Amino acid sequence: MTALRTAWSAVGGDPALLPRVSAAVREGALQARLPVRELARACVGACALAAAELGARRAALPEVPEVPLDDGAIATAFVSERHLLVDGRKPVSFAPLSRFWRTSDGWVRTHANYPHHRARLLAALGVAQEDPDAVGAAMAERSSHEVEDAVYAAGGLAVALRTPKEWAAHEQAAEVARRPLVEHERLDTAGARALPALSGSPLLPAAGVRVLDLTRVIAGPVATRTLALLGADVLRVDTPRLPELPDQHTDTGFGKRSATLDLTADRRAFEELLAAADVVVTGYRPGALDRFGLSAQALAERRPGLIVAQLSAWGAYGPWGERRGFDSLVQVATGIAATEGSPEHPGALPAQALDHGTGYLLAAAVLRALTERREEGHGRCVRLALARTARWLVDGIEPEPGGDLAYDAPDGWLAERDSALGRLRYALPPVTFTGGPVDWERPPGVWGADPARWR
Repeated sequence: MTALRTAWSAVGGDPALLPRVSAAVREGALQARLPVRELARACVGACALAAAELGARRAALPEVPEVPLDDGAIATAFVSERHLLVDGRKPVSFAPLSRFWRTSDGWVRTHANYPHHRARLLAALGVAQEDPDAVGAAMAERSSHEVEDAVYAAGGLAVALRTPKEWAAHEQAAEVARRPLVEHERLDTAGARALPALSGSPLLPAAGVRVLDLTRVIAGPVATRTLALLGADVLRVDTPRLPELPDQHTDTGFGKRSATLDLTADRRAFEELLAAADVVVTGYRPGALDRFGLSAQALAERRPGLIVAQLSAWGAYGPWGERRGFDSLVQVATGIAATEGSPEHPGALPAQALDHGTGYLLAAAVLRALTERREEGHGRCVRLALARTARWLVDGIEPEPGGDLAYDAPDGWLAERDSALGRLRYALPPVTFTGGPVDWERPPGVWGADPARWR
């Protein structure tokens, strides 16, 4: 499992712990031209091993628990949004204007799931109504790069299809290639809040850890959903002006609480949360939170010992450093869509694997930072980017032979439970270790319905 070795090294793990991991390799799991199965297993494996390591340290165990991975569980979790049912209803993953479009010289992909992104897309194209035919006609009159530039200038999201060679020649790709898979920065040397020793079953490595979740969409919420599984008190905080898509919130809201705060009007409440937080996870466009004093350095100054985890689409550097982005768009820009299909008929990965993979890797980096903070006493900032994960998938992972087991149906890795949102069918977490949790303590609740305070 060479990909796991890379992922574990990227989060700063001790290679001597890798023999604790085993895998049930399944033929057909996340089948693609690119080694998606291997990426998914590596990201989940690094996260599970980081959890087992932290749990062992806090519970004073003689050795780190074993970490059994199963490609079936991982593949099911990587498409968790497709398995979700709410009172028997399947969610809608993409809005009608979030898709590939023909342009005068190729293809462009748009993302318009959110109303404000949809409005900006239509404004950039000069289309008055949400009419796919009118949008298609406007696209056909322009080149792919003209659409990309115009829509981004309007604050929307559209990315021209590029081949791997075309992306490699792009300045943003060069900037991405210069960065490690996980960036680490030491923030301070101040003493952090000591976490108590653990006992009991299941072993919850993140018990007592307070996580302030400032993320949206998939990758960041997957990371914080995983930290909640492991016992953390995760409070997701959103602005009341931008409600989350209901089904997306349901899928990634397991184990968490959800509150809304206006960072201008409710600043005192936010600062009270920060003053008692152990971890802050951000997933907004780079620089978007800085004007509120929420850069990693500013946060650490106000909360010594804090661990800050930052997620972006393209990386917080280069000509695209301040651009918005989503998994589907990063696939298009970096040559993945052309590889999985062709420049004439673009394709896609079998899952939003950049989102899910980066989410589990982000959780792994936070868990390792907690272990290191426990031993060394200082805060850290870790940074990941979907585009950097994409580069690893395209250039850094060797495909492995299929296993002796088959991935036929996800039934064994699905569960049902009641919630305030209705009867839920959902994918079980793939992050497991001997003696650890197998499901979330609580189902998702109503978006924004919880008080903005720690338990």
